[in-house]
Amino acid sequence: MDAQAIRALNAEIEQESQYCETMLKEIGRVIVGQEPLLTRLLIGLLADGHLLLEGVPGLAKTTAVKTLADTIEARFSRIQFTPDLLPADITGAVIYNQNDGTFTARKGPLFANIVLADEINRAPAKVQSALLEAMQERQVTIGDSTFPLPTPFLVLATQNPIELEGTYPLPEAQVDRFLFKLRVSYPARDEEMDILRRETQVERATASSVVATEQIARSRTTVRRIYMDTRIEEYIVDLVRATREPEQVGLGRLGPLIDYGASPRATIFLALASKAHAYLNRRAYVTPDDIHAVAADTLRHRLVLSYEAEAEEATADDLLDEILRAVEVP
Repeated sequence: MDAQAIRALNAEIEQESQYCETMLKEIGRVIVGQEPLLTRLLIGLLADGHLLLEGVPGLAKTTAVKTLADTIEARFSRIQFTPDLLPADITGAVIYNQNDGTFTARKGPLFANIVLADEINRAPAKVQSALLEAMQERQVTIGDSTFPLPTPFLVLATQNPIELEGTYPLPEAQVDRFLFKLRVSYPARDEEMDILRRETQVERATASSVVATEQIARSRTTVRRIYMDTRIEEYIVDLVRATREPEQVGLGRLGPLIDYGASPRATIFLALASKAHAYLNRRAYVTPDDIHAVAADTLRHRLVLSYEAEAEEATADDLLDEILRAVEVP
């Protein structure tokens, strides 16, 4: 892509992306603070990637997802995952009609544009697999018929990291299906004061619909058109490979701490997330800053740490921070 084409795409993005700021303002009417979370929800929407939100109860994870859905003219579905849930409860089932003796496929709550999978780690493996298969294939089989899921289709799953009794942790291979794993933290003191005042009023604020699904589809196409220089592509590949072979970037001591590094899927997702971040900043090209902004969220759930790392109390974020400092920036 030459300089003239980049300038033309930049002007197109400048015009097209204005609705993103409007969405953030509408969400901000309901959600106090949490700007990194809200930005990454939009990145997931633009990059066509599912998100896993992790945080203690009461941090507005569910409210943030529902509010995001409220700003889009789209169908929203919430599934509360429980240990007694069955795959048919989310995908749908074949129903027998006694009047005419026929069987009819009744679609489940997965058939929505935005699906909130609340406390996904409380459901057994069969249910998790049914959801994650739908996320990957974008289709659901009910009986002997296969139905495509609507477009856009975005799954936002939540899980509680502190209460593990009666839960079914997601296997690493299934967690890899998520674009981001987001850590939701406590609000600052002034933000918590604002939350208190808002939530104790007679009338609570709501968000309005400001964008259609067709606009989201156009933006997803534009995101993929964003220019990525060869040196930037090499940088992304080098970052991901450094999680598998840290000794190649002078971090041999990290080798025993990482059993398995990130897969090629991480390379793809890191590139798409970086492009979506550039789009939100109204740029037609990717910079290293875009990559750094989304690297931890894209890679933290893709590192399988060893027992030695646990013994040293080393986290995935700690190791990624070292890798980001070690790999040469173009």
